Amino acid sequence: MSRRGRDRRRDGGEGREGERSGLFRIAVLISGGGSTLQNLIDRIRDGRLAGVEICVVISSRSDVAGVARAEAAGLPVDVIRVKDHPDAQRFSDHVTLTLDVFMPDLVVQAGWLCYWIVPPRWMGKVINLHPALLPKFGGKGMYGHHVHEAVLAAGDRETGATVHWVDNEYDHGAVIAQARCPVQSGDTAEALAERVQALERELLPRTILAIRRGEVKRGK
Repeated sequence: MSRRGRDRRRDGGEGREGERSGLFRIAVLISGGGSTLQNLIDRIRDGRLAGVEICVVISSRSDVAGVARAEAAGLPVDVIRVKDHPDAQRFSDHVTLTLDVFMPDLVVQAGWLCYWIVPPRWMGKVINLHPALLPKFGGKGMYGHHVHEAVLAAGDRETGATVHWVDNEYDHGAVIAQARCPVQSGDTAEALAERVQALERELLPRTILAIRRGEVKRGK
């Protein structure tokens, strides 16, 4: 965990500040470069994601650009690596402990590639961004370029992005919102990824705001 994160957890000030400000507080879970995280940071700064704050970033890796992005933005960061825990349950318990300390209103999995066993008290408070039109092209191992390669191999004419509630099955929870784009002749996985990422940059912030306004039924 970064020094900033340790200090805020020690004095408990982050939670009280969030309560006083009335802001909708989100935790962001990452495993890589953090481009989705940066999109949220930028939109909070320029007012397009008004009334929202990121109270903590949890990364499953220490050596990724997403950690540097979070620290550059002055956000608390907790690095929780799978290999530092004896099993999935211990890893999940560590993730849950951090969330219990910061108590966000919503947990956002944004390029999070690890299996976190969500306890009952966090069900209906966790969403995931997936780079395909679920239920197609979901499940264990379906992330990043693997998804786009599978879409191309299937010959689908349309793809997109999905935000869904998280349960304890991979890419299984109820769909909240989707955005669509065509698959074009001659597309590569890289070209498709760029088109889908453009959708994701709009879809995720829009969905967070809809949840904040109470326009979305909580998942179970």
